Parts: sequence; C-alpha cells; structure tokens
Amino acid sequence: GGTMKRRAGEREKELKKKKLLEELGENRLPYLTPADADFHQLWKTKYSKLIFRKSDTVPEELHQMVQESFLALREHNCFFQDLVRIKGKDFLTPVSRILIGNPGFTYKYLNTRLFTVPWPTESYDIKYCSPQIHDACKALMRLNDYLHIETVKALQGQNLFENKDIKDTTVIDRKQSFAPSLTEQGSVSKHQSSVCVPEDDRSLKNRTSYNLTLLNYMDPLQMLYLKQEPYFGMGNMAVSWHHDENLVERSTVAVYSYSCEDSAVQESNEQELKGRDPAVWHVGLKVAWDIETPGLAVPLHQGDIYLMLDDLNMTHQHCVLAGLSPRFSSTHRVADSSRGTLEYILGQCELALQNLQTDSDSMALSLKSLEAEVVKQVEEIHNEVEFEWLRQFWFQGKRYLKCTDWWLKPMAKLEEFWRKLEIMTSLVLSEVRKEQQIEEQRNETISCFLLLLKERQKLRKEWTAR
Repeated sequence: GGTMKRRAGEREKELKKKKLLEELGENRLPYLTPADADFHQLWKTKYSKLIFRKSDTVPEELHQMVQESFLALREHNCFFQDLVRIKGKDFLTPVSRILIGNPGFTYKYLNTRLFTVPWPTESYDIKYCSPQIHDACKALMRLNDYLHIETVKALQGQNLFENKDIKDTTVIDRKQSFAPSLTEQGSVSKHQSSVCVPEDDRSLKNRTSYNLTLLNYMDPLQMLYLKQEPYFGMGNMAVSWHHDENLVERSTVAVYSYSCEDSAVQESNEQELKGRDPAVWHVGLKVAWDIETPGLAVPLHQGDIYLMLDDLNMTHQHCVLAGLSPRFSSTHRVADSSRGTLEYILGQCELALQNLQTDSDSMALSLKSLEAEVVKQVEEIHNEVEFEWLRQFWFQGKRYLKCTDWWLKPMAKLEEFWRKLEIMTSLVLSEVRKEQQIEEQRNETISCFLLLLKERQKLRKEWTAR
C-alpha cells in the first residue's frame, strides 16, 4: 500500500514539474542574491527559518579540526559516489559521500541505505583503520555537539517551540500555499495543531539531537557535466532540488560548508553580473510548488554554517549550486531511526524466530504457528532483512571497510538470522502441502505467503540486475 501511494505521489509531482517547466518555456523565475536590494526582506518574510552563521562566528579551533578531518578522509579515499535509484533507473551521484554517526545507525535516501562509520562513542568498541580516521570521526562528533547547541539557541531565538508568536493567520497561509506538500506529508489539521502547541524540552531535544552526518565532497572541475538549474537559471547544480528524506518530522538540518577557495577563485567584482556569481558555491532555496515567491541563492564561503529549522525542509526545497573550487560539507541530521538501526532489525529477527521451535529429542525444526498473520509477519521480516539490510550492505557498504570493520560482525549475525528465516520459509511450504489445516485458514495462509514470496522473487531479480 505504502509503495503504491508513494508512486502515485511521485507521479503527481512529476506531472506538476512537467507542467511548470512547460509553462515557463524559455522564461525563468526571478531569484535574489545578496546583491539585490530586497534580498534580506525576502529572506525575513519567506525564508525566515533559514539561519545563516558566517564562519567568523565559529571557534577557530573547531574550523581547524573539521577542515583537517575533511582532508584526511579525502586522503584515505573515504568518499564515494552513491549508486542511487530514481524512477527505476540507477544513477551515480555527482557528489561523493560518506556517512558518519551513532554506531548501528543508517540513513536511506533515493532507495540506497548508507551505513554509518561510527564516531567514537563510549561503551562501544570501535576499531578504525588509522588514527587519522579516528580523529576525523571524533572531530565531526565535536562539530555535531556544537551544531546541536547552536540549533537549540536558534529555535529558542525564534520561539519556534512556544506558541507566543504564532497567530492563526500563519496557519491559514501555510495551509493555502503549501497544501500539496502538506497533504503528501499527512493531514493539514495535524499540522495546525502542532503549530499551536507549546513544546516541552523533550520534543525540542528530539528535533535537534543530530544522530549522524552525511559528508559531501565534489570537485566541479573534475565533472564533465553538471545539470543546469531549470526554474530560475541559477547555473550549475551539484545537487538538484529536493527535500531531505527520512528525517524526524520538523527536525532541523545543520550544514557546515567548506569550499577550498584559493586566490584563483575570487569573487567577480563586476556589478553588471546578473544573478549569482558562478565561481562561488551557493545554497538555493524555493518554496515548494509555488511560483509566486522568488527563489533565494545564498553564497557559501569557507566555514559558513546554515540551519534549516523546524518544517523548512518540508515547506521548501533546496539545491546546491556549484562554484569552481572543490567543496566539502557536513550535513547533520536527525535521521528517523524507527526502522533504520541495527538494534531495530536485530529485534525484528528475534521476533520472527519466536515462531521456530526445535524438538528436544530429534532436534527437528518446526513452526509453532501457521496462522496467516504470524506467517505474514515472519516473511515480511525475512524480506526486510534481505533487501533493506544484507543486500544494501553487500552492494555498497563494503567500501566502509576502508574506515572500520565495525559492521562485519553485525552483518554476519544478520546473515545467520537470514539462513534461519530461509529454513522457516521452506517449513511453511512443506506444511501447507500437508493439507492438515482447515481449508479456509490454509487458503488465507497460502495467499499472503505467496504475495510475499512473489515480492521476494521480484526484488531478487532487481538486485541481481544491479
């Protein structure tokens, strides 16, 4: 059901996009940069939840540590282009990435699951392939703590977790201008209530406690081809327009940007330059599905930080516009960990195996229950472990062995569980052949079992093709 709904949503978005681009034709929508008189006014009124911190507000020692980490990780070849799947086709991302964060956490984007290189965490035994990689992970953890504190301050500054400043009108506006993106996310009324409810500290902590960072690296001069930004004519894009996915609802995304600017890349001083300076990296923002509001292009220099607070990531889309110099960024997120942690998937496996019993005399394996519900749950977990974890890991998780072997043991454990789940599948097959169940119950079991087997077959085919 979820997949069908998502596909319908994607189709709807595609049609909207197509229609919008057709309407535009050769024209481009207006966007503003700091050179424009109304830039700050637009920012304040339409993009107020984008917070920017110039690099000189960040402690020098932190800059140094983080920038050394970037270079060390590049030196050790730890950045990789991801093979992602968009509309059933595989693409290599122009940007190279590595995920660092809480041990056992993962982050999924565009159908690709990334596994964290764990940062040094108390009570975890983590072996790194070199002291430099250990230091780099530690520095990024320090940056993570710093950004957490800054984010809490920024939210408090905007009273975004109290209902003092929130008038009903903002709710109505939001409802009208963002109706499409809200209905995709869930009901509007749910949003209305959450806008007006004063928040406790727990919720604030939940939405600002970054559990991982996705590091990005790109050298634009090495890229043969970069996509052009289609709506505003903002030039070369490193990352196309998107919302960040799989995050805790209304959680902030914090970004530390480091472009390796040397004297060669000086800002063009020519005032007649229309639009953004193509030599400088920018973050682009636009209101989702709205062509009335001009876009925003904010220049990013060495060590600048920006925060996308609260629901900005849902109501707006952002893109990254390439400059000329190589650039690193560290993007800190509160990944939705409800189904994305090692602890979760191990728990699911334990749950499934409760239906397997061993005869104490003959040691023969059998199933405790053949009820449709039980069989369905076990086979769903079987699919989840195989396609969301094992195949994702062996597909491109192996590259993390350059940094640490932390995931090898857990993966071996998951494989062991998977083998038992395979046995359970064959036990279902042999049991339903026996015809000892009541006809009706047997048919129900068979039909939901077959659905999941078909799904498994289809996914195995897809993965083999990849």
